[in-house]
Formats: sequence, structure tokens, C-alpha cells
Amino acid sequence: MSDDFTEKKARAAAWFRQLRDQIVAAFEGLEESHVEGPFADAAPGRFEVSETSRASDDGSDAGGGLMSVMRGGRVFEKVGVNVSEVYGTLGEAAQKAMAARGVPGMEHDPRFWASGISLVAHMQNPHCPAVHMNTRMFWTPGAWWFGGGSDLNPCIEYAEDTAHFHDQQKAHLAPHGEDLYARLKDWADEYFYIPHRHRARGVGGIFMDDRNTGDWEADFALTQDIGRAFLPAFLPLTERRRVQPFTDADKDTQLVHRGLYAEYNLVYDRGTKFGLATGHDANAVLMSLPPLAKWH
Repeated sequence: MSDDFTEKKARAAAWFRQLRDQIVAAFEGLEESHVEGPFADAAPGRFEVSETSRASDDGSDAGGGLMSVMRGGRVFEKVGVNVSEVYGTLGEAAQKAMAARGVPGMEHDPRFWASGISLVAHMQNPHCPAVHMNTRMFWTPGAWWFGGGSDLNPCIEYAEDTAHFHDQQKAHLAPHGEDLYARLKDWADEYFYIPHRHRARGVGGIFMDDRNTGDWEADFALTQDIGRAFLPAFLPLTERRRVQPFTDADKDTQLVHRGLYAEYNLVYDRGTKFGLATGHDANAVLMSLPPLAKWH
């Protein structure tokens, strides 16, 4: 591929940043509007924003990002919304991993560029579902692709909440092909499965990786709509559940369920492994972990 994708990289990185700004504003709005129910007498949470950076082995600039984390809010116990744009040369292990996935030419030109947004929210009220969303673009001289999705992780499941979350994703994916939602839903069910627990992490959502149909504009448009689906899928659930009273047993259920989340992200999650392997800020990579969890 002779095209270095400079303009396309800039557009993708700008979109991920724009989506980050929308989500951060919406989440701080949830904190402001929570005036009744559990935790309503606390101060509204605010995001702490910090820049992250990484360096190549020779000390040269290798990109970075923006880490935005809110802790101890009225609605969110911990939520992170990170964006990153990183680049450089893949190490030998990462080159082999890419080659194993079918990426051509890595042994001759191991340069890479990647940008994306990653979000994980752990909630104060056990009736509010935890949620994850990530979309990204990856480029090498021999290939490019998009990936990501979002999935819902309630510890106390409500069928109507699950249905709403999936319905919004289905509606946003509909313009991209009538069978696409079903395929990405099945992919999420497979990807967010915890083999050693013989169960799913949550109630699913949508997921894709290695998305390259040969039409960059179409694949970018799909990636944008996966991002656009997130707020209308998630916000109404939080607004509905944040006022519900809960018991100590409910909180215990939440903490045990968070253990599943921690196990998955540390053992199986591809993004966590890539971030740590390529030297990105460890705090940003592990932002997804819950503030408290419990194992029986």
C-alpha cells in the first residue's frame, strides 16, 4: 500500500476525540441531574483529565492520548473515557502476532499507527448496568482495519434494559446491511465469553475486528455509527435505574460480578494485551478495572 493514509488517520482520530467529548459531557450531565435517590446528596462527579504519552525504544515520540477518569460520583463509581493516537514500530512479538492474524509485510516494514476511544463505566447503584465501548482504527504499511463495539454488563439484569440496548444498536447498524447487526451480535457473544467461568461477561452487544471491506469510507461510517449508538443505548437505562433503592445483598452481587469483568480484561482482552505490550501508559490501559471487586 503506497498510501500512508495521512488524511484518513487524521479524520479517524478527530472522530474518536469528538465522540469522547460528547460522552464526557453527557456523563457529567447525568451527575448534575441526579437529584433524588441513592447518592443524590453527594457532590456531582467530574472527570479528571490527563495527557498520556509513550516513547519508542530510542526515546523518540510515539504518540499518546487523553485519559479522562471520574471517581466517586453520584451515578458513576468509576468511569474512564480514553482516546489515543499511537505510532511507531512493532516489536518482534507484536510483529509475529500481526503476521499470525494475516497482516502482510510485517517482517519487512513493522511500522504501525493506531487510534481509538475506549470507555468502561462502573456504577454506584447495582441496578445500573456497567458498560464498555471501544472503537479503533489500525494501520500498517500493508493493511488497515477498524474494530470495536459495545456491550452491557448488568449484575442485576432487566430484560427491558437488555432489549433497549440491543434495539438501539440494531437501529444504528441497519443502514449498513440488514444482516450486519446479527453477525456483530454473535461476534460479541463469542468474544465476551469467559471460558474458565463457562459464562458470558454480560448480556452482549456488538463487536467486530479486522473490518476491511476494501471501502475505507464505508467502514469508517460503520465505525462512527457504532459510536453514535452508545449514548442512546445506555443513557436511558442509567436514568431509569439510578433512583432505585438497593440492599447490601445487591451491592455484594455487584462486587462479585465485577470480579468477572476484572478476570476477563486481565486474561483475555486483546486491547489490554496490546496496550501493555506496546508500552502505552499502564494506568490508561488498566483504566477498565473496577475500583472494588469481590471473589467468594
